Amino acid sequence: MRRKVSFTVLDIPKFKEALLLWAQQFQDIVWLDSNEHPDSYGSFDAVLAVDALTSITTDSHNAFDDLAVYQKETKDWIFGYLSYDLKNDVELLSSKNPDGLYFPELYFFQPKKIIQLRGNQVSFNYLYLVADEIKIDFDSIASMHGASLYSNTVLKKPIRIKLRIFKDDYFERVRKMLGHIHRGNIYEANFCQEFYAMDTHIDPLTTYQKLNALSHPPFAAYLRMNDNYLMCASPERYLKKSGNKLVSQPIKGTAKRSSDKKEDERLKADLANDQKERAENIMIVDLVRNDLSKSAEKGSVEVKELCKVYSYQQVHQMVSTVTAKVSSNKNPIEMIKESFPMGSMTGAPKVSAMKIIEDLEGSKRGLYSGAVGYFTPENDFDFNVVIRSILYNASRAYVSFSVGSAITSMASPEKEYEECLLKAKAMRDVLEN
Repeated sequence: MRRKVSFTVLDIPKFKEALLLWAQQFQDIVWLDSNEHPDSYGSFDAVLAVDALTSITTDSHNAFDDLAVYQKETKDWIFGYLSYDLKNDVELLSSKNPDGLYFPELYFFQPKKIIQLRGNQVSFNYLYLVADEIKIDFDSIASMHGASLYSNTVLKKPIRIKLRIFKDDYFERVRKMLGHIHRGNIYEANFCQEFYAMDTHIDPLTTYQKLNALSHPPFAAYLRMNDNYLMCASPERYLKKSGNKLVSQPIKGTAKRSSDKKEDERLKADLANDQKERAENIMIVDLVRNDLSKSAEKGSVEVKELCKVYSYQQVHQMVSTVTAKVSSNKNPIEMIKESFPMGSMTGAPKVSAMKIIEDLEGSKRGLYSGAVGYFTPENDFDFNVVIRSILYNASRAYVSFSVGSAITSMASPEKEYEECLLKAKAMRDVLEN
């Protein structure tokens, strides 16, 4: 069904730039990039999928069942996304908050052309019907080396970012969430707020490259579906299946970086020993363990790393790693459905937290806090968590990014607000220059 041809490329960073420029001719694009972060669970350093042969687009109603049928019938690589609001297909929930983006709630496509990067090897994995274009495409991409990546487009007017929830209103909503926690309705919930701009046009590729350059995250993604774009600088893996092994790596706990080495090490150590942050992380680890146990073979769920602090260009993050073994006859879509959405973006207990989130947040999450990734013909998959991301609907001229933080009994509304502003800084800097 596919033909694979590999080439050796010496200057991979330049090739990546050229590859993304070349990809802009297509209406369907998914680019996933590890930014050379060491990942013992990774399958490749980066991958590009373009040019849909078939696709599926749907709302949340029976979405996972429809995806399971599409994946089974396609029997090939498929790339795409799962929006947060697929929660409504998993549980008896709804999404009634304002939505300025109007993205479909689920979208996957079967690419004619897949290009994978690992080390200095670039592998072109093309359907037979376009396999004669491999050498032509490689030469075309190689000829773009040295081409200007950044658009020369001058924005006609500055981007004016608005807040969906203003500061005092944010404090009040967090206090209401704390009320739920103190009454025992939930232990923790991830509370998010949207920043947006209307009547705004951006260059998606340039925006993605600037965002990626700020943080070089391990789960970066650039996605295009016609006029809908995602520019994602995610540090977090939602769920990966490789053979009979599942891996989830929830993040809870954030601290700023410092240019002073001693101060930076102190900030890292403070995060590692912060009891509130550790409590948040451990609660989500318990939730993820419970989610994976629905799919896992009995007694196979393990916590491989607990509250380990990793350093990224803009922030330190507390990451845990949970693994499980699954039966070879377990449906891959079912595994995702049983753990979706990611526990780090919901709370505990999960369903109660999602109900309260819907009541208190000011906007529909959509693709934010959903997942982008792929399925292989062998029923393996890998998905990130869509955070630290800019979303853009070009036809509606609407730009959006959201940020959130975990609210626990120890939370201070003022400190949670500061954490949100810290997380929002990269997106705001990119959009406002």
